[in-house]
Amino acid sequence: MKAISEKDFAKFLIKKGWKFRRTKGSHHIYVKEGNAIRISVPIHGNKPLKLGLLKHLMKVAEID
Repeated sequence: MKAISEKDFAKFLIKKGWKFRRTKGSHHIYVKEGNAIRISVPIHGNKPLKLGLLKHLMKVAEID
């Protein structure tokens, strides 16, 4: 799996039906209707997400 930037992952979530809800500090919170899960994406400039965090976020978002 290739690392992607935090901002690119946030855009990817939006394309997959997740909606930006709010910002808390440097973390953007995304929600999806009909799903009780919230996803918190750290946005620290344009750094790439670490692979472990990326895999976890994709698993929570049910993205292959």
